Amino acid sequence: MKVFRPFISCLFFLVSFTAVAQQITYKEVKDIPYYPNSSDSYINEKCKLDIYYPENKKSKATVIWFHGGGLTGGAKELPEYLKNKELTIIGVGYRFSPKVKVATIVEDAAQAIAWAFQNIENYAGSKDKIILSGHSAGAYLVNMVGLNPAYLQKHQISNQDALGIISLSSQAITHFTARNEVGLKETQPTIDSLAPLYWVTKDASPILLITGDRELEMVGRYEENAYLARMLKLVGHTDVTLLELDGYGHNMTYPAFPLLVKEIDRLLAK
Repeated sequence: MKVFRPFISCLFFLVSFTAVAQQITYKEVKDIPYYPNSSDSYINEKCKLDIYYPENKKSKATVIWFHGGGLTGGAKELPEYLKNKELTIIGVGYRFSPKVKVATIVEDAAQAIAWAFQNIENYAGSKDKIILSGHSAGAYLVNMVGLNPAYLQKHQISNQDALGIISLSSQAITHFTARNEVGLKETQPTIDSLAPLYWVTKDASPILLITGDRELEMVGRYEENAYLARMLKLVGHTDVTLLELDGYGHNMTYPAFPLLVKEIDRLLAK
């Protein structure tokens, strides 16, 4: 009988642990306006949040997630992989070009992030544990807001207040939709005030840049991120990481999400 006691003890622990884990329940709230007093019909249509959070436990961190779509389409989303991981997730909707300019879309992103800082305590989160993240156009938005301090300063928030930035296949030069607004082709590289590269600084939150395989990604996407990482390091940023997912193209969120969660755990442990 002694031979089986460690097994029985281990089994009891696993059952008990599973029972505790199952006690965490989650709630989802949809279509919360982050411009709450707007009379603009397009703002009221698009500028909304969905929130997923633990009902009976403090979340370990909050992920503000911006969807992709070239700044011309898409819809707010709560990534399935991030659910049931003791996280608060905020899926952000925003306005699109050509109805508004790209500069206005970046302002939407800043407004949504500011809303989260101001209200996250009501959704099991903490202001000091907010992650800015997104894919493609969404990653571009978090890099713009995370690197240029002016966007959040308008809301009395520092861009360094975020626990971290986790960017999945962002453009680092001026977004091709912004270039299209002024008649430039997608193959005409530009770095101006609508480029994350324009705002490289040592004074930003930790940044993880993830792209797909350089041979399978969108045109120049890996190279742009490699240049962004290099320039951030050259100006003195001390916590920048670049990862390339071999064998994956632009639609690389599936293998990237486990890396996102791992990075959150790393940042929480600092």
